[in-house]
Amino acid sequence: MDFTFTEEQQAAAEAAEAVFSGVTPDAVPSPALTAGAVADDIDRGLWRTLADADLLSLCLDPAYGGTGLDPVALCLVLREAGRALARVPLLETTAAAALALQTYATPALREETLPRVGRGELILTAAGAGRTGHEPAELAVTAHREGAHWTLDGTHTAVPWAHSADHLLLPAHTHDGGAVLALVPRDHPAVTLTEQTSTNGERYAEVRLDAARLTDHEMVTDPDAWERLRQLLTVGTCAQALGLGERVLAMTAAYTGTREQFGHPVATFQAVAVQAADRYIDLRAMEATLWQAAWRLGSGAPGALPPAGDVAVAKIWAAEGVRRVVQTAQHLHGGFGADTDYPLHRYHAWAKQLELALGSAPAHEEALGDLLAAHPLG
Repeated sequence: MDFTFTEEQQAAAEAAEAVFSGVTPDAVPSPALTAGAVADDIDRGLWRTLADADLLSLCLDPAYGGTGLDPVALCLVLREAGRALARVPLLETTAAAALALQTYATPALREETLPRVGRGELILTAAGAGRTGHEPAELAVTAHREGAHWTLDGTHTAVPWAHSADHLLLPAHTHDGGAVLALVPRDHPAVTLTEQTSTNGERYAEVRLDAARLTDHEMVTDPDAWERLRQLLTVGTCAQALGLGERVLAMTAAYTGTREQFGHPVATFQAVAVQAADRYIDLRAMEATLWQAAWRLGSGAPGALPPAGDVAVAKIWAAEGVRRVVQTAQHLHGGFGADTDYPLHRYHAWAKQLELALGSAPAHEEALGDLLAAHPLG
């Protein structure tokens, strides 16, 4: 079998590398360190460049102005975004919300939103943490249908880009326990945003809905839509973690190759080389499980377990792997690792955010155990 990327996938990766090459780590602002210095959550110039390079429409159907590529191609782009710590909602808008709407929304809603997403005119975000971050996200909001209208009540926490997005794609549950998605305008009169700060210092929001009324047109009621959105968010997070980890290991190799002790570069010391080699193995495991999960999401290929099993495995490796990579980097950098004028501290904070986002490794190990129990391999 041939596991190499297609020409189209490679072209997407090269285009993303060219776009993100202009984003240097030490130029990425830190809201946690420079309060008030960051006027907008989103790097609007970079977002415009991504749109002009057709990277926001990468996986959209040609009917909506896209190129129709698969999640593997999108993960190649997200990998480059992770390397650059790019402050753009590429994961939430393009990799998750837009693809979920393309698959499950009504034709009218797709026509209204997807072409504008591809042109960079419409920014979407998605909630995945629920009310507390420790329970199914769809339970955070109740959705009650009354004729052609829905009423939503509840609170989602830690919603990224909520203050800048045009619409919020929020999971909710109905009276019979089913999951639905609601595309809520950010400026809806029944929506209240409360400032929150994420682990990496970025601006998040608690989103509260008080009897928010939406039409059928704004709801996605397919029972599989929320699970698909969650899987897309999780796999995209794994891609960002891989790119971040690869960048951090490269920074560590460069530093230990020039830092000398006892007249020799510290990279030549066995203890240093072994730790770096272990982290390289972590990255390769993260990569292999990521491509397996992305391929399953895009191909619909049968397997012993549903795609959720591959997604859980990918997130387990991504969470554990990116944590070990940045911990080793901090150790091998010594005092430089804690210097806020050196970019490694930003990578460490983002790595912790990606590790915990959409479930830590133990949470996904539990989910994988449940899947194995429900689908015995024997």
